[in-house]
Amino acid sequence: MADHLEASVTLPSDPASVSAARSYVVGTLAEWGLPSDTDVADTVRLIVSELATNAVQHTFGQSPTFTVDLALERDEQLRIGVTDSHPRFPKRLPAAVQQDNGRGMVIIRWLTAECGGRLRVRPTREGGKTVSIELPWTPAQDPEAGRPATKAPQPTDTL
Repeated sequence: MADHLEASVTLPSDPASVSAARSYVVGTLAEWGLPSDTDVADTVRLIVSELATNAVQHTFGQSPTFTVDLALERDEQLRIGVTDSHPRFPKRLPAAVQQDNGRGMVIIRWLTAECGGRLRVRPTREGGKTVSIELPWTPAQDPEAGRPATKAPQPTDTL
């Protein structure tokens, strides 16, 4: 595989775009060698769903679009970022807070840590923000199919 792969899609800040973002990411990762029926693909699907939902719901109409960027470095590290133009950073809720929504970042942080990755939030030059995750990408040989498969990343202490 190439040393560096990138893909990107910009979508309208509309609830229907959450599904489009998930489909785009899972399809791209399948092209890069991660079968869509793996545990890792399910985890990535949920993380992207939460990131895209946050970009739609918490920008209060001030970000007409959001962008999903993917990068695979040297077949070792996967980065997925969601960028919107709203300046407010996500707020971290205390674990004791009881409410029906607002748990997206808690879910993202937990899933990312479970995979041995890390979560970052950075401002953009244009005044918005990018929320990104970085996960280890560990291809392995699938003995039954005779083709590369991706193993679930093992937790580490990077978060």
